[in-house]
Amino acid sequence: MPTFTSDRERCLWFWAAAVALAIYSTLGLAGTLAGVLRERGLLDASYVVGLLLMMLATIGSAWRRRPGKREIWVAIAVTAVYGMIVLRMGLGPEERTHLIEYGILGVLIYQALIERRRNGAQVRSPAALAVLTTALLGLVDEVIQAILPNRVWDIRDVGFNALAGLMAVAASAIVSRMWRKHGQTEA
Repeated sequence: MPTFTSDRERCLWFWAAAVALAIYSTLGLAGTLAGVLRERGLLDASYVVGLLLMMLATIGSAWRRRPGKREIWVAIAVTAVYGMIVLRMGLGPEERTHLIEYGILGVLIYQALIERRRNGAQVRSPAALAVLTTALLGLVDEVIQAILPNRVWDIRDVGFNALAGLMAVAASAIVSRMWRKHGQTEA
């Protein structure tokens, strides 16, 4: 069997790898970047923009055709619930970035697995596999940070990374299911 079952799957895996590499490549610069954004009063705004982009990726991953009113309301509700959970966690902007980074990564992995299964490959529980893979990549992130002199290992961050994957994959699965239920094509 070929490595990829379609051009779309290859593209999704490419973007998932690009996001993971972007996360890992900025580990040494994250503190500096956060400091610059904080000094300019842009840290909270950049987080909100990142959160909106992540939610667009989550909802957009399930979007193939023009949605009806019901689907739009479901997408808004999922976005609102996700946003409320993230904002009520009482975390600083630096900690919340884990939820954006690993949320996007989780959705890309989930959609790649869904595409693979749609094209005939055996993929059991793509949502669970996507969350597990995202959590493992988040663990690698923290292991790298343990080695870097200006970063620290934090078991809570491992949990935030896994939570981000879980929340984003669940949101994507809910939106996809709603689209399918009402005649849309699963993405």
